[in-house]
Amino acid sequence: MSHTAHIPSHRKPRRNAPKTALRAGVAGGVLSTIAVAGAAGPAQAEPVTQTIEMPTITSGLSTAVAASAQATQQVAQDLQTQAQEDAAAATAAKAAKTAKAEAVRKAEAKKKAEAAAKAKAAAKAKAEAAERASRTAARTTLSATSGSTATASSYTSSATGSAASVIAFAKAQVGDAYVSGGTGPNSWDCSGLVQAAFRSVGVDLPRVSQNQSTAGTQVSLSNLQPGDILYWGGAGSAYHVGIYVGGGEFVGAQNSSTGVVQRPLSYDPPSGAVRVL
Repeated sequence: MSHTAHIPSHRKPRRNAPKTALRAGVAGGVLSTIAVAGAAGPAQAEPVTQTIEMPTITSGLSTAVAASAQATQQVAQDLQTQAQEDAAAATAAKAAKTAKAEAVRKAEAKKKAEAAAKAKAAAKAKAEAAERASRTAARTTLSATSGSTATASSYTSSATGSAASVIAFAKAQVGDAYVSGGTGPNSWDCSGLVQAAFRSVGVDLPRVSQNQSTAGTQVSLSNLQPGDILYWGGAGSAYHVGIYVGGGEFVGAQNSSTGVVQRPLSYDPPSGAVRVL
């Protein structure tokens, strides 16, 4: 082997010349500054015994963090407010829907009630018309039967026994006053007079006309006998009663204007009659 053979170098590669020169210049400048400072200072400078704290650069960062936290809090508050407004709107909408449904229900109920009232009124009017027609027909029949509109003084009843006593009691009250709820001895209502007349012969009748109209056997108006109870209205729902005294006449406590009177059946034709005696 040749003694001049190349041996690889283990040294680090040389740095770039421009960088080396730059660094050398910087170092030289620093050393020069130190040397000048040393020459200008006192010969025996006192050692530095005070530590100088470098200012921290945190004030700007703290401000930014605080602003960010405030913005986050504001967003949270806005979201909470929006949620509350949405909940309030939902509640109001639900209440409005409920109120509307209730209003519709009430309107329908009112409409049905009005329809029912109209139907009831129509039925009542129809029934009253039928009753008037029936009373008109009865008036014609009774007028033909009685033959005249005789007065109380022109007729003497041929009734005997209890019927005669009932009729005599009723006639004795002609001229007395009519008072609603009256039961005598000087004022009467229609059912009070009938009850008292029959009580005079030991027959107890119900107090009101509705019950008196069903107290005996129903008889036709063409087959009346003295002492029969006449009623106006329906059997069981009569609004007026009187006593048939014969000869096509009756005695009854009519109203506050007339009091107790004796009149022909044609004066106010009854709806029906019952026989108790």
